[in-house]
Amino acid sequence: MKNQTPHIIKEGSDQYKLGELNGNQINYDFEKILIYLDAKGKLLFGNKFKIYKEDRDIIYKLCNYQIKDYQACKKLNIDPKKGILLSGPVGCGKTSLMKLIRHITPYYQSYEMIPTRNVTFAFNHIGYKIIEQYGDNRFYCFDDLGIEPTGRYFGKDCNVMGEVILSRHELFLKYKFKTHGTTNLNAEELEESYGNRVRSRMRELFNLIGFDKSSIDKRK
Repeated sequence: MKNQTPHIIKEGSDQYKLGELNGNQINYDFEKILIYLDAKGKLLFGNKFKIYKEDRDIIYKLCNYQIKDYQACKKLNIDPKKGILLSGPVGCGKTSLMKLIRHITPYYQSYEMIPTRNVTFAFNHIGYKIIEQYGDNRFYCFDDLGIEPTGRYFGKDCNVMGEVILSRHELFLKYKFKTHGTTNLNAEELEESYGNRVRSRMRELFNLIGFDKSSIDKRK
């Protein structure tokens, strides 16, 4: 049965109206989305969670991408066909935001958050099958790209996430399957981690959205 109120999200006994329904379209209200994200963030991460004023621009970009507002994306220089690579210093809230933002569109296909170090550890146990496993039609957000250790299987080293990115890039070109990621690294550091070939594929695969280098560590 079709959801008659896709603009309203229920969390327990509470309801959050994210905008107005106009025919089969939702006219979203960013301020209402922020109220919902603050409430959902507290449910997911505890009462210390809050939306920071200085993060509003980043959240605005992520929200417009997530709700597929193509006009807003064009103005913001975001390609809705690509995935998102959210970058910024340690503790600025990248992972929390990527975990959170998917909840504003419960009727869209969601992505699974995968820590990159887990991919490498799995490779060390089962080998190249793990690279094949992530070369599928599912939607992933790879968390902490570039700081995972080098993989090692039967004495051979492998840049596991570099291989996974190449595999995801092929899927993107063939089938338009999207991939998201988060990273603490800048473009030069990513190239150092993965090499020039992978870095150029990442440019095709991702929209880069970045926190300011001076963003505070919110975990303190």
